Amino acid sequence: MRAQVIQRQAPLSARPLTLVEQPIPEPGPGQIRLRVTACGVCHTDLHIAEGDLPLHKQPITPGHQVVGEVDKVGPGVTQFEVGDRAGAVWLYRTCGQCRYCLSGRENLCERAEFTGWDADGGYAEYMVVDARFAYHLPEGLSDVRAAPLLCGGVIGYRAFRLSEARPGEILGLYGFGNSAHITIQVARRYGCRVFVFTRSPSHQEHALSLGAAWVGRAQDNPPEPIDAAIIFAPAGDLIPEALRVLNPGGTIALAGIHMSPIPEMPYELLYRERAVRSVANSTRRDAMELLSMAAEMPIHTDVTVFPLDEANEVLLAMKESRFNGDAVLVP
Repeated sequence: MRAQVIQRQAPLSARPLTLVEQPIPEPGPGQIRLRVTACGVCHTDLHIAEGDLPLHKQPITPGHQVVGEVDKVGPGVTQFEVGDRAGAVWLYRTCGQCRYCLSGRENLCERAEFTGWDADGGYAEYMVVDARFAYHLPEGLSDVRAAPLLCGGVIGYRAFRLSEARPGEILGLYGFGNSAHITIQVARRYGCRVFVFTRSPSHQEHALSLGAAWVGRAQDNPPEPIDAAIIFAPAGDLIPEALRVLNPGGTIALAGIHMSPIPEMPYELLYRERAVRSVANSTRRDAMELLSMAAEMPIHTDVTVFPLDEANEVLLAMKESRFNGDAVLVP
C-alpha cells in the first residue's frame, strides 16, 4: 500500500513527508482494518511534521481524522462487520484502568496512545484501529465531509463545552480554520452569538457566511464584551487579548495541543474570576455526541479535496492559511 511517512522532522519547505510503499497492516485482537477513503488534515499533523511535538514513533504515518470501509476484523470484534463505514479519531486507545479512565476522563489517561503519533494513521491506503475507539458514522454524510468532524469537530465541541458558554451569551472564536468553522455551527445551534477574531480577510468572510455576528482582528474592540472564548490559533499572545475583552466570570478554552509561550501580563486581566483552561484531547463520549448532533443539524463542513501525494503541499497551505475550512486527503 502507499503511505505518507515522517522519517525525520523538518520545516514543511523541506518536505518532511515521504510517500512510500508498505505492507498492508493486519488487524490484531480487538482491531479492525480500514480501507481509507478520506483523511482530514489537522494542525497537529503540522506540529508533528515540523517538530513542535516530539516523535513518539519513527517513522510514523500521520493523520487522525480517518474515514474508511472496514475490510477485515480481528479476533474478538463484535462492534463492526466487513463493509461497515467507520471513523478513527485522535484518541487511539487508553489503559481503561487509571483513575482518569475510571472517572470518565479518559482524555487525561497517562498511558493514552494517539492516532498518527503513537500508531500509524490515515495518510495511507489502509490502517488498523482499536474497535473500541472507532465510530459508526451517520448516514447522509459523505466520507470527505465526515472526516473533519473526527478531530476539528470533536475538539471544537469539547472546547465549546469547557468554555461554559450559555444560550444568549457571546462566544469569541480566535482563529477561524478547520475546527472553528464547525464550532460556530454548534455554538449557534445552542443559541450563542459568535464574534470571530482572525486576521485573514477570507476567513472573516467565511465566518460571516456561517452566521458570525461580528468579525475583526484580535487587537480590535468588539461592539460588546464577550462572555466566553475559544482560542484555536496556537499563539500565546492571544490570551491577554481575549482576557482584555472578556466579561468577569468568563472562561477561555485553549483548543490546541501546542501553543507558543504566553506573555507576561497584568493580574487585572485575569481578576474578577476570569478563567483560562486548556483542552486536552477528547473522550469517546465527545465524539459520539458530536456525530449524533451532526446527523440531526446537519453540520456542514467546507472541504477541499487533495490526493494523498500532495500531503506536504497541503500542510504548507494550511500553515499559510491559503484555504478556508478543511483539507481532506483521498488515497
